Amino acid sequence: MTTITQIPGGVCAAKGFTANGIHCGIRKNKTKHDLAVIYSDVKAATACVYTTNRVKGAPLTVTKNHIADGFAQAVICNSGNANTCNANGIEIAEQMSDLLGEALHIAPADVVVASTGVIGQTLDITPIANGIPALVAGLNKNGSSDAAHGIMTTDTKVKEIALEFTVGGKTCHIGGIAKGSGMIHPNMATMLVFITTDCAVSPEMLQKALSTDIQATFNMVSVDGDTSTNDMVTLMANGQAGNDLITAEGEDFNAFMKALNTLTVYLCRCIAADGEGATRLFECEVKGGKDIESARKIAKSVICSSLMKAAIFGADANWGRVLCAIGYSGVETNVNGIDVVFSSRKGEILVCKNGAGVDFSEEIAKEILLEDEITVKVTLSDGCAEATAWGCDLTYEYVKINGDYRT
Repeated sequence: MTTITQIPGGVCAAKGFTANGIHCGIRKNKTKHDLAVIYSDVKAATACVYTTNRVKGAPLTVTKNHIADGFAQAVICNSGNANTCNANGIEIAEQMSDLLGEALHIAPADVVVASTGVIGQTLDITPIANGIPALVAGLNKNGSSDAAHGIMTTDTKVKEIALEFTVGGKTCHIGGIAKGSGMIHPNMATMLVFITTDCAVSPEMLQKALSTDIQATFNMVSVDGDTSTNDMVTLMANGQAGNDLITAEGEDFNAFMKALNTLTVYLCRCIAADGEGATRLFECEVKGGKDIESARKIAKSVICSSLMKAAIFGADANWGRVLCAIGYSGVETNVNGIDVVFSSRKGEILVCKNGAGVDFSEEIAKEILLEDEITVKVTLSDGCAEATAWGCDLTYEYVKINGDYRT
């Protein structure tokens, strides 16, 4: 059995990785970092997944070309400007990798490039060029939080985690940082996430691990129903833990997958809880689905429902909205075999049995729903499949944030 322990360090917890984040001048607020770097001492196997939005930021195109060989050595990411829908976007993204490559003495093609922020505004390379020397000079083993601050936009909290686990008798580490607060909706990638590990995994198996994991994690997060143009998840594995290279499925691959999933679920919850204007993390657990796809569709339908999100904000046990969301999910299900339970740290309460309402205390339900983490448990009668999705409540503040986001 794989033992996984949470440790400090974020993206720097794995051997051979350092990071940093600074304010270079892209954002007007000088107290906010707007440029981040992650660096591996050696080339690392690298896998990425990208947004499904047809309008994609220039950095994604550049990154896809750079990691075509399955390897990279550094990541550069700016916030404050998405470098999307710009005539010279590719040129700017390539310049970012050229400048970082020169400063780190590595090939520009070994650089992953990312940007996040306002769409459709020209990105000036000058502050980035001026900031890279200090950015690189400040690379250190304690730089994860600075890098995490550098990729934030409307986020209110830093999102980072690191874990220790064992593969083939060797102690391995995996760490990640994420940004994501608004414009978040399946499918991939729905946010920016950078994950590092010293576990030795081939590029092919690393891509398989990431592409498999996101189906049950990042593709199950939604804040507002808008799929971003720039988002991706990047996973780098530099092999410095010294385990035998994972080149196929088996016990070692399963141990790595378990650690990766533990990390990504944690970051999913962080992103959903920090949704723009959010006051509550809203989770939906589905059991009894006829298959995984059906269970996932239903879980996502519930957490994406604007009416249900509003009910969570108001701590209103309006369970009919859960059934409504299940009904339009597109899944064929036995509507007369659905149970619904509202749950939180204060306890749980059954509100629907076999598709019909039951007597329950509105006062107790209110107490349960006033907590900052709410779970809606849906039990179907169609099979044995399970799925979980993560979202947040819909508040007045969300409209305020996005009403003046650009100006």
